[in-house]
Order: sequence, then structure tokens, then C-alpha cells
Amino acid sequence: MKELLRSNDQVLLSFVSALLNEAGIGFIVLDTNMSIMEGSIGILPRRVLVEEGCINQARNLLTEAGVGHALDEPKA
Repeated sequence: MKELLRSNDQVLLSFVSALLNEAGIGFIVLDTNMSIMEGSIGILPRRVLVEEGCINQARNLLTEAGVGHALDEPKA
């Protein structure tokens, strides 16, 4: 799995999840239960990871959907 993005914006995370689901790209959102640790104030970002072989497809999908600004920089 490769990290696609980090965000604490629940609307963005929901949109990205819907896009990835519709495209059939396997993904997982990590750190969703950290709100228990932080007191539900939403400061800790959630991480979206996608299957390694689909990272470029996922990046292109989000860019085309207008949320490319939220993507993490590719790691070498």
C-alpha cells in the first residue's frame, strides 16, 4: 500500500473514498479512530492508502476530479 493523501477534511475524505470505490481501486483509510485519542477535535489527519500498483491511476483520478491539490507528493 502507498499513501495517496492525508487530510482531516471529512468531506474530502468521503469524496476521495467514493471516487476510489467507483473506480475499483483498493484503498484503506487509516487513523479514523484517532479522534478518541485527540478528543474529537479533528486535528490529526487521516491517511488514504491505495494498492501500490494503482497509485498512478488513483493520482490521475483525483487530479481529473479537481482534488489533485490534496495529493501527497510522490515519494522516491
